[in-house]
Amino acid sequence: MVCALGAAVCFGTATVLQAVAARAASTGEGGDAALLLRAVRQWRYLAGLALDGLGFLLQIAALRSIPIYAVGAALASSLAVTAVVAARLLRVRLSRSEWAAVGVVCAGLAMLGLASGGEGDQEGTTALKYAMLGTAVGVLLLGLVGGRWSGRGRALVLGLGAGFGFGVVEVSVRLIDSLAPSVLLTNPATYALLLGGGAAFLLLTSALQRGSVTTATAGMVIGETIGPAAVGVVWLGDRTREGLTWLAVLGFAVAVAGALALARFGEAPAEET
Repeated sequence: MVCALGAAVCFGTATVLQAVAARAASTGEGGDAALLLRAVRQWRYLAGLALDGLGFLLQIAALRSIPIYAVGAALASSLAVTAVVAARLLRVRLSRSEWAAVGVVCAGLAMLGLASGGEGDQEGTTALKYAMLGTAVGVLLLGLVGGRWSGRGRALVLGLGAGFGFGVVEVSVRLIDSLAPSVLLTNPATYALLLGGGAAFLLLTSALQRGSVTTATAGMVIGETIGPAAVGVVWLGDRTREGLTWLAVLGFAVAVAGALALARFGEAPAEET
């Protein structure tokens, strides 16, 4: 759980650091490519990328130790980290309800920490590995055509798709039982992880470019928590401590609800005046 919370802190802080760098880089001329080149020259942007990498490593460590439902809820709490850090570095004003949502996320994670047991001891079947690969391919196809969509539901659909992609990554980590090259290269879960992660970033970027940040992020949080949690419980044997299933369910629901209330922080927060 410490690794999962550490990953959330890394991801949430990285979002704000990259926002500060992008804001400074936007003062020049040029298109998106020029903006990116100016951003990567700044230490804040590079620090954000480093935190993203560290967060991913911590996420993998957490997924190998505790149930997927606990990791998913903890990662959703990165929105609370982003909100708190943005309030300090970007002087974003948080309303009382948003501060309350931060507290709700913390309370939900505390309940999950008390109730969650170790990771499930069931090995994923070959069919499940191919199912994850098929889902990743589906998410990638959605990303390739999603940019052409329009309408109010666009951000929600793409956000959900991004969430499914990140969910594929969470499950695939549990389905990779050996890092030996000969085994790794023949495991469908390896390709599911790579495709799912890449497709998720593609969909999320597309959703945030021309859609509602709040809607897209809410869809992503739902997609990356509920589905993977169900897979972990049903197919991988994730369980809670004896007699505390109710507390785990309540903690999961509370943490996700709090994250949804902070969904506007799914993109780099804009400075408020």
